[in-house]
Formats: sequence, structure tokens, C-alpha cells
Amino acid sequence: MRADVQQVADGTYLVHGSNTNWVILAEGDAVTLIDTGYPGDRAKLLASLTEIGSAPEAVEAVLITHAHTDHLGNAEYLRTTYGTPILLHEAEVPHARRDFLHQVNVGTVLRNGWRPGVLPWAIHAIRSGGTAHVPVTSPEAFPSAGPLDLPGRPVPVHTPGHTDGHCAFHLPDAGAVIAGDALVSGHPTSRIKGPQLLPDMFHHERTRAVASLAVFEGLKGDVLLPGHGPLHRGPVREAALQARERAV
Repeated sequence: MRADVQQVADGTYLVHGSNTNWVILAEGDAVTLIDTGYPGDRAKLLASLTEIGSAPEAVEAVLITHAHTDHLGNAEYLRTTYGTPILLHEAEVPHARRDFLHQVNVGTVLRNGWRPGVLPWAIHAIRSGGTAHVPVTSPEAFPSAGPLDLPGRPVPVHTPGHTDGHCAFHLPDAGAVIAGDALVSGHPTSRIKGPQLLPDMFHHERTRAVASLAVFEGLKGDVLLPGHGPLHRGPVREAALQARERAV
């Protein structure tokens, strides 16, 4: 299976899975993986590592932007199979263990089923393992201050709202921001193209999600790597401002 891998900068790759993206940061033979797609994305995930000339054994750590199933889906597999540490913001660690689950539920999806794109997206999500129980047994909190001592030297940036412990990752040397679901460029349930927040039903606290856009406004970079949608080029600050305007 060939993965949809897009090189963004030296050692920086955006991979488009089944409606969800992940990022690979390569430095020599070592790799940092940010997010892991749906459980059903496992073959694509492994293929994406192969495509850049790496392997799961070379992944020094998996960073998770947030513990929704479409981003956490293969984390425990990597941990148990290869001993890969799974790292998140401290507020997201219990979410990854599934001490609780802050994720859109079936009832909410059904109530929004009249909206364009929602039912096809829901069917795809279910087929990709979106309702699977995928806890990480031993998630760990990364240090609160970056950069992290990992390939790519990502800097964690707390951007709560989508979930309590949602984190973006700033790559100052590459001039890029890995935004997760706090700032996206598209989604099957959205008619909007370009920088935006996900539809309201996906956020744990929409007010905080809107407020977190101010964090992106303060980050320097001209490349946005979103959790959903295509790569976005242009000042990250302007992308955040555009998403804020659309969220009003």
C-alpha cells in the first residue's frame, strides 16, 4: 500500500490518511511521529515510514496532539510492538488512558445527520475504526517547555478547547506549525475550504477552541500542517485570524 506522503521541508513530511493526517519528522536515521491515524490506517502508517526510508523501529517517540481515536488509533500498537513511548500534554494523558472520553458520540452525529457530509463521514469513520476502544496503557507527559529532545525538535504549544490537553507543535527551524485539530484546512463535514475550526460538534469546549486561535496568531511560520485537510502555505498568524473570522 502506497501512502500519500508530502514533503514539506527537509525532514518534515505531512501524510494524508483516511480523512486524518499525521506528521513524520526525520533526522538522520531517527524519526518522531506525530499522531497515528485511525486504527484502520495502520497499513498506511507503516507504509508512510517505509516511503521516507524509515521503519517503525526508528521511531524514537510518538507525540499525540490529542487523544481522539482518529489520532490515537495506532499508538498502543506501536508501544506494545516496538516499545515506542507515547507522549502527550499532561492534561491529555488520562484521556489517552481512556479514564474518560471527550469525543463526539453517535447520538450527536445522528442529530447532525441532516448536515451535508456528516453521514458519509460517519460511515467512513466507523469503517476506519472510529468507534474502537484504543486506550494507551502507559502514556507519558512530555516536558511542559520545549523544544523536545526528539528528531525535528518540536516545541509543544498547549491549545485547549478541542480537548483539554490538545497540543500543537511548533517547528521554528522549518517555519512550520503542526496544528492537530485546533486549526484545520478542511473536513468532510465542512463546506468551507481553507483555515477554519472544525464544526462545533467536534469540540469539547468551543469557546476555548476559539480562544486558542490567539496562540497560533503568536507563532512564526509560513506552513500549517493540519490534522484534517490539505497543507496550507501562508503566514500561520493570518490562517488563525481567518479561522477566527469564520468562527464568529
